[in-house]
Amino acid sequence: MNLKRVPFLFLFSAMMLLFGCNQDGQNGEGSLSTDVVKNPNTANGNPEQGALPVIQFEETEHDFGRIIEGETVSFSFKFTNAGKTDLIIAEVSSSCGCTVPSYPKTPIRPGETSNIKVAFNSNGRRGYQNKNVVVISNTQPNATVIRIKAQVVNPATEK
Repeated sequence: MNLKRVPFLFLFSAMMLLFGCNQDGQNGEGSLSTDVVKNPNTANGNPEQGALPVIQFEETEHDFGRIIEGETVSFSFKFTNAGKTDLIIAEVSSSCGCTVPSYPKTPIRPGETSNIKVAFNSNGRRGYQNKNVVVISNTQPNATVIRIKAQVVNPATEK
């Protein structure tokens, strides 16, 4: 063995031990147990979907109708976990900065209902608006799209 490599190997091994064993941030406050996340895919290719959470919205689209430019309107999309395990919403994102979603950060138990509130700021927007909001959760498939629509008018410019 080349003696010039010994200090490098020792330093490398020590760094791997120090950084590899660092457990900070795992199972700490604010993190979820891995027991609530279930991957239905199996090695044989037959997914086990019977025990998954199911996000079931009362409606997936809301039309605000005609609104005045500059108004901020909001709607709460009510949903139920119709599955057999806890539903976890990981992220909710919108297709535009004018659309701001808020959602529950805690697991929703089977049979429980909750809401995803979507606020739309029509300032600087005119005409027909159609905004998508994507809900990422531990369901199969993991993405669900909900939509809001509005016809934004400016009474000062309309005759």
